[in-house]
Amino acid sequence: AGLSFAGMHPVVAVYSTFLNRAFDQLLLDVALHKAGVTFVLDRAGITGDDGPSHNGVWDMAIAGIVPTLRVAVPRDGAELRELFREAVSIEGAPTLVRFPKGKVGADIAAISRVGGIDILRQAGQSELLVVAVGSFAQLGVDVADQLTKENIFITVVDPRWVSPIPHEILKMVASFANVVVLEDGLRHAGVASTISEEMRALGIATPIHSYGVPTQFLEHAKRAEILTDMGLTTENIAEQIRQIISSEEMQLPFREKAFRK
Repeated sequence: AGLSFAGMHPVVAVYSTFLNRAFDQLLLDVALHKAGVTFVLDRAGITGDDGPSHNGVWDMAIAGIVPTLRVAVPRDGAELRELFREAVSIEGAPTLVRFPKGKVGADIAAISRVGGIDILRQAGQSELLVVAVGSFAQLGVDVADQLTKENIFITVVDPRWVSPIPHEILKMVASFANVVVLEDGLRHAGVASTISEEMRALGIATPIHSYGVPTQFLEHAKRAEILTDMGLTTENIAEQIRQIISSEEMQLPFREKAFRK
């Protein structure tokens, strides 16, 4: 914060889970004064075999309650570079960029960009929107590709910035019969929770279905094992979407559905 006030733009690199210990400084030394500081969080989301203390699943929930802070969640290496450049170009407000542990996968090309939102998969007749956050963009794409083989068409978008929630996302959810949010962080106070709160404020009645990490300490295991145990796999999410589309829930009034494995 001091460097920022002196005219510089500091970049603070830290494990996602360790930002928890600096919350007061993030909130009152940086955000309160709108200091131009960029936080880069490594090991965001489920890390797995680093142990329960090192899973970076709290950062989006924590960052979401910090006024003035803007949070970017890149889906791949190319987006990480692009969003980092955008973050450090912002002055007069703090920014945060988070990315997961592990091997960097192949870049996921967008079909188009609408109001800063990347469209990853789109079908003209789709009634279900998938908001795939950060590293879960690949999961969203895989689910869409699997369902397309069954002639079930969904639209998958990557919001890129999740705090504050982009207005374009709220415009999108209003035009679909159902919305599914996939996020590599806590469901409670996470991206889906924030979107649903904004929807209620705007009177948007689209049902929203949240798939993310429950509020619990995760056991020591490989990341893939943890994801499987929580049902955050292509097969399970595809099955959940089949049930959503085929059920009478499409006609029910808004309610946020609890995670179901």
